[in-house]
Amino acid sequence: MRSRYLPIVAPEAPPVRIDVWSDVACPWCYIGKRNLESGMIAFAASAHALPIELEYHSFELAPDTPVEFTGSEIEFLMSHRGVSAEQARAMIDRVVGIARDSGLSYDYDALQHTNTIKAHQLLHYARERGLQLEMKERLLSAYFVEGRHVGRVEDLADLAAEVGLDRADVIRSLASDEYREAVGADMQQARQYGINGVPFFVIDGRYGISGAQPPEVFVEVLTRATADRAEQPA
Repeated sequence: MRSRYLPIVAPEAPPVRIDVWSDVACPWCYIGKRNLESGMIAFAASAHALPIELEYHSFELAPDTPVEFTGSEIEFLMSHRGVSAEQARAMIDRVVGIARDSGLSYDYDALQHTNTIKAHQLLHYARERGLQLEMKERLLSAYFVEGRHVGRVEDLADLAAEVGLDRADVIRSLASDEYREAVGADMQQARQYGINGVPFFVIDGRYGISGAQPPEVFVEVLTRATADRAEQPA
């Protein structure tokens, strides 16, 4: 099933590939996702747009986080970033405001901080079944907007079923760590690219975009990638 976020253009044209490294527990990654989608829509409306092939890759920002983290997001930031409670609150208020500008309603009071390794494995599982984009959106919304837990196998299986995946088979896959090596391979590729923060976008294997840039930045780079294609010999 084609995601509603992908522009529909001539199927015979070679696609521009977008590879995105991100973490489910990264607030800037959800904002960056929305900005990318807005940029893709604007790019698709241009005269020389090419189709887009989009894939998300795993990046764990805090792999040492326990699945059952006890404490608020403020407490996590204080321990993980070494900031004061006031600084942590200011950081949260800032990202909540920027998220709101992108159409996202973050609820940090309900947020349940957790380890994301199983969520990343689920995204690989979903990719193999053509539902990665839907699963990525569901996980981010569940975590930042709805206060759902995205670290436990049973909770992840519930979310997977909501996008059309087989709940029982998801439990089997996550319990056996079927895609753990795939997550590790994504992390290794990130290191090879020199990626040390997310979101990070690689456009057509040529251009890197770091951070939750505004939509016009994505339009500019996608347009440049299109021009590169036109300049290549037939």
